[in-house]
Amino acid sequence: MKLSNMTAEHLVVKYIEIGSAQYDALMMDEIAKFNRLFDKMVAVEDELRGRAGDERRLLLALYDYKNPQVRLNAIKATLALAPEAGREALEALAEAGEGIQSMDAGMCIFALDEGIYKPT
Repeated sequence: MKLSNMTAEHLVVKYIEIGSAQYDALMMDEIAKFNRLFDKMVAVEDELRGRAGDERRLLLALYDYKNPQVRLNAIKATLALAPEAGREALEALAEAGEGIQSMDAGMCIFALDEGIYKPT
C-alpha cells in the first residue's frame, strides 16, 4: 500500500515496525538491511511531515517506547517540533546505557550543541 493512502495511525505503526526491524538488523550486524530500512523510515517521516499540521507530532508518543531504536528515531524526527522535550528524551536515552542507540543519542546532543545538526 502506498504511504499516501495510509492513515496517520497506520503510518505510526509502520514507523514502529521499521524501527524494530532496524534494531534487529543492528543486533545481527546487517548494515545494508539497516540502511534500506532507514530509507523507508525517512519516507514515512516525509509523508507525515507533508500532511496538514505536520503529523510527525504523532511520533511524540513514541518517546517512551520500549525499543530504543524506535525511541531514537522518533526523537530525532520530532526535534524541530518539540525541541525541549526532544532534548530531554535524547539525554535520557544517552544516559540509559542502551548500546548503540545511547551512543547515537549522545552524538546527536553533541551535534546539536555544536550547531552541526539543525533539526527540520
